[in-house]
Amino acid sequence: MFGRTRLPLKSSDDIRAMRRAGLVTGSALRASALAARPGMTTQDVDAVAHDHMRERGATPSFLGYHGFPATLCISVNDEVVHGIPGPRVLSEGDVVSLDCGAIVDGWHGDSALTFVVGASDDNPAGAARVAARHAGEDLHLDEAGLIAAAGGDAVRSLVLAAEGSMWAGIRALAAGKRLNDVGSQVEAALRTGYAELADFEIVDGYTGHGVGRELHQEPTVYNEAVSERLPKVETGLVVAVEPMVTLGTYETHELDDGWTVKTDDGSLAAHFEHTVAVTERGLWVLTAHDGGRSALGDLYGGLDD
Repeated sequence: MFGRTRLPLKSSDDIRAMRRAGLVTGSALRASALAARPGMTTQDVDAVAHDHMRERGATPSFLGYHGFPATLCISVNDEVVHGIPGPRVLSEGDVVSLDCGAIVDGWHGDSALTFVVGASDDNPAGAARVAARHAGEDLHLDEAGLIAAAGGDAVRSLVLAAEGSMWAGIRALAAGKRLNDVGSQVEAALRTGYAELADFEIVDGYTGHGVGRELHQEPTVYNEAVSERLPKVETGLVVAVEPMVTLGTYETHELDDGWTVKTDDGSLAAHFEHTVAVTERGLWVLTAHDGGRSALGDLYGGLDD
C-alpha cells in the first residue's frame, strides 16, 4: 500500500546542507522579482537569477532539466507554470510568477512567488512586498491580514490568497500528521478562508513534491484533498509545497513549446512555493531567509541556532 511507502528522509546534516541551497534559491528569486520592472524582458529577468547563482557558486536546477532552456520559469498572466524566458516585454499590471531552483553541493532548493509588475512598493501584491514576505523580512500576514490587504481588488486577491494557501499547507506538515493534511488545508484556505475574495480554482494535475539531491522526488504533495491514504509526515522529510491558483477554470493546456502551461479560459494564475524540512524541532522553511520563523511561530524548528 502507498501509505506504507518508505519516504526519502534526510539527516540533520543533510538538511543543513539543503539550507545552503535554499538560501541561494531564495535570494536569487528575490533579486529577480525586484528586477522585473515594466520594459524588462523575461530573458533579462532570467539573466539576473543566473548571474546571482553563479556569483554564489550555485548551479541552476532548471537549466537543462529535461531540456528546459533557462534558469527561471517565468509565467505571465494566464500562464500557470513553466513559462520559458525570452523577448517578451513586461508591462505594468502583468501578473508574473517566478519559479526558481538552485543546486549547492549537490542539493536542490525550489521556490516560487507571484506579484504584480509595476506596483508601488507599498502595494502588498507588488514585487517588493511579496518578495520581502516570502523571505520573512516583512510582516507576515495571517488570513485576516491578507483579506484586509486585498482591498476588494481581484488581482491582488489572487496573489494574496495563493500566498496564504501555501502557508496553510506548510503549517499542516507537523510530524505525525499525514500528507493528506497539506492538500486539505490548501483547499480549505481557498474554498473557505479566502472565499469571500473570489471563486478561486486549484489547478488540476500539478502538485508539490519531495526535494533533495534530485529536484523532484517522492512523495507527491497534493494541493487539494484526496481520498488516497498518504504517508505520515516524519522527521527528515523535505518537500516543496506549491499551490497553483486561478481566477477562473482549473483546466489548463500546454503550449507547442512543450513547457508553458496556460489556463484554458485565459484567466489569471498565481503560484507560490517553498521548500520545507520537518526537523526534530519543528518546521524549517529552507528557501526563506528567516527559515519561516515569522510565519510559523511555535511551529518553527530551524537547526541553525
